[in-house]
Amino acid sequence: MSDDEQTPRTAGGTTDGKTAGSAAGKTAATGGPSAGPRPEEIRFFGTTWVDHSGHYALRRAGLAAGALAAAVAACFVLRFAFQGLQIANTGGLVNGLVIVMFAVCSAIACRKTWEGFQRRPDDPAREDSLRSLKAIGFIGSLLAYAARCLTEAPGEKLHRAEYEAALARYEKRRGSRTGNPAARRKPRRGK
Repeated sequence: MSDDEQTPRTAGGTTDGKTAGSAAGKTAATGGPSAGPRPEEIRFFGTTWVDHSGHYALRRAGLAAGALAAAVAACFVLRFAFQGLQIANTGGLVNGLVIVMFAVCSAIACRKTWEGFQRRPDDPAREDSLRSLKAIGFIGSLLAYAARCLTEAPGEKLHRAEYEAALARYEKRRGSRTGNPAARRKPRRGK
């Protein structure tokens, strides 16, 4: 298999294509035939983050507003849950612990979500162990997502750096070759 037919991989080991098994003949995000690495899709944006097409800014604004609305709705749900604890007369210590727990979990979830937009996790097993903590602090994750949508598609900077590095590697490989070995004619043998 030649280098043109192989799907380039990023530093994290994932493929640069839309799917790991995509064929080489499919079209890239720009509409032309695929000649090199393809950008990775971002949820809700697809590959429009590459050239900011397809109502990119409108999607960012809508997702930021939606994440903020979901965070406000979640705060109301937590308020009703806290009122249920007060009605049950669980005591001041339990009420205080619940408030501290949600505050700490939200802060950690916000920080980890924000870091996830900037770089790939160093230890995926550690990220998996923090999943339940992030679920408890989901309000922090929603706020981080909304704040990131105000500047770019969440994870766009990371995906752009990986995509540009893959393009540079691809161009370097193409430039160092003298031609396509598959297109070379085999020498004819004498009759």
